[in-house]
Amino acid sequence: MRTASSNIGTLFGVRISPSCCQRNRLIYYSTTSPSTNIPRTFRSGKPQPTTTTTTTTTIYNNGQRLLFSTTTRVQYAAKPISKKAVPAPVEKKTLLGRPSNNLKNDRFSWLTNHYQPVKITPAYLTVIDIAGLVRGAAQGEGLGNAFLSHVRSVDALFHLCRGFDDSTVTHVDGTVDPVRDLETIHDELLLRDIDWLEKIHQEYKTLVNRLGSGSGGTPAEKKKKEDFATIEKCLTWIEQGNDIRTGDWSNKEIEIINGQYLLTAKPMIYLINISEYDYLHLAQTPASQHPVIQRAQEWIDQHHPGDLLIPFSGSFENQLALFNESPEDKQTVLDDASQQVGATITSALPEIIVKGREALNLQQFFTAGPAEVRAWTTRKNTLAPQAAGVIHTDFERGFIMAEVMKMDDLKKLGSESAVKAAGKYYSKGKDYIVEDGDLIYFKFNVTNKKK
Repeated sequence: MRTASSNIGTLFGVRISPSCCQRNRLIYYSTTSPSTNIPRTFRSGKPQPTTTTTTTTTIYNNGQRLLFSTTTRVQYAAKPISKKAVPAPVEKKTLLGRPSNNLKNDRFSWLTNHYQPVKITPAYLTVIDIAGLVRGAAQGEGLGNAFLSHVRSVDALFHLCRGFDDSTVTHVDGTVDPVRDLETIHDELLLRDIDWLEKIHQEYKTLVNRLGSGSGGTPAEKKKKEDFATIEKCLTWIEQGNDIRTGDWSNKEIEIINGQYLLTAKPMIYLINISEYDYLHLAQTPASQHPVIQRAQEWIDQHHPGDLLIPFSGSFENQLALFNESPEDKQTVLDDASQQVGATITSALPEIIVKGREALNLQQFFTAGPAEVRAWTTRKNTLAPQAAGVIHTDFERGFIMAEVMKMDDLKKLGSESAVKAAGKYYSKGKDYIVEDGDLIYFKFNVTNKKK
């Protein structure tokens, strides 16, 4: 049975757990408080130590729900979605490293097998399915402002456009045109941010005029007065058709922008849903020779150079999802498809999940032992005290040192005692920048204040 779904342009939302990390010039999901010694980055959402949230932005009937279903294993009825429907957002976690997804990062599984802990706590990518967008959403069409408000709460966006023809799955605009879908989503997000910034700009401008050049006003009013120039700069930039994430902002400006949770500041990954036939034959011919993919790529290169476009087939992934509980049967399907086209065929979902993590500039560190193996997510360039704070605020407040092992050393030498004997068990201070894959034991001391 094939599930039909096909919006104009879909935005797929994402949240990540445990913890979060930073990246320059893009607004990312929630994170621990960064050090002033490392570059500030845009962030959005509420800090979460083990979960990051994403959503997909798309037009109706582009394959959003099929993608959500195969990624998170949530089942939907096999019918197209009406643009008049107003379904509530659906939120579901997917593992950032589920073995059945064949993710390149199998470190968590290795640690679990090595320590045989009583409890395991992996990191998650939380995906939110928000109903598809229609042109005019910023003016209230379709889900309108409700849709755009849902998008504000996520940490990153998957932008899904349709690249397949199917007479049984109608497109809300009547024809399949991925570039039009991309432009629709881009324009609606941009208009929503402009509307928001215009209101904030007017509020701050009125305040600045009232306070004048004096030093009066409450602390909150003084802060708004200081922020006014940045708000004005943002409004000018975005009114020229630019996304906030593409601007050149100072660290101070980034701090101000972070408080606005602007849609065009969120990291974006583009997905194009193509037919099963086209997906299988991409293994033989480059994507540049696929006209629909090429058109979408040209638009991205023109408007957002460097952003990633990932082709996938919702119908093919749906077939694979039928065998989620039987990895051997799933591999048989992949082997049969590979034999059919004479090239290696794999699922696109692991790449989508991994790239979602990379777009947020995330990395993981681990705490491991017989009691528990746990993955923690931080932004890159996070200092050791802030990484400790991901576990508990007391760890950051009373940070003494971080005892660090490298995953490769533990695998090679076989035990913590062997790592120590080899001189590869390191004591790191507050200036240590946590690296992806670190195994860390934090030492801290918090003394209760006397009353």
